[in-house]
Amino acid sequence: MDIETFVERSIGEWRSQRSAHHLAFGHFEEVRSTINIESLTVDTPGVLDLCQRYEVSPEHIVSPFKMTWEGESDWDEDEVMAGSTILIPVPDSATTGKLLREQGYAETMEAMGSYCLTDDGTFILTTAYDRAAAEEKIWFATPNLRFRVSLIKTSSGKGVTTASFSSEVRRGVKS
Repeated sequence: MDIETFVERSIGEWRSQRSAHHLAFGHFEEVRSTINIESLTVDTPGVLDLCQRYEVSPEHIVSPFKMTWEGESDWDEDEVMAGSTILIPVPDSATTGKLLREQGYAETMEAMGSYCLTDDGTFILTTAYDRAAAEEKIWFATPNLRFRVSLIKTSSGKGVTTASFSSEVRRGVKS
């Protein structure tokens, strides 16, 4: 699988259930959310802006997309977690590259991570932030069911502060 195929398989609306262990706080959290992933064109203003900030030529990118989410956590039941970000794959090869993110996963700032796709189609993204590092693995069990494992590590990468597992089911079956 290449990055274009992975993004294409991810397009749609997903219902997500995430279990997170916040090891630093000794706390377990359950999050239920809706995630929308939509494809963008290279000439979408946010795409061009992000390319310019990272000094990446738009001719080197493929399959830009936008992800929006809204969810609820049992940790703070009064707070609705919501946001959106533009993501831009910049392939180095058929299975590796960089991923530009308008907003990161571990810290709410722009980020550039490195991705690879394994032989079994698992997408692995590693991103270093100022105070942390994130590693995400996403794979499809079926076209409409995917799984995601995320680790938030200390900036040195030696300690894990948060570990989570998500199951995501596509709404509206895609064949």
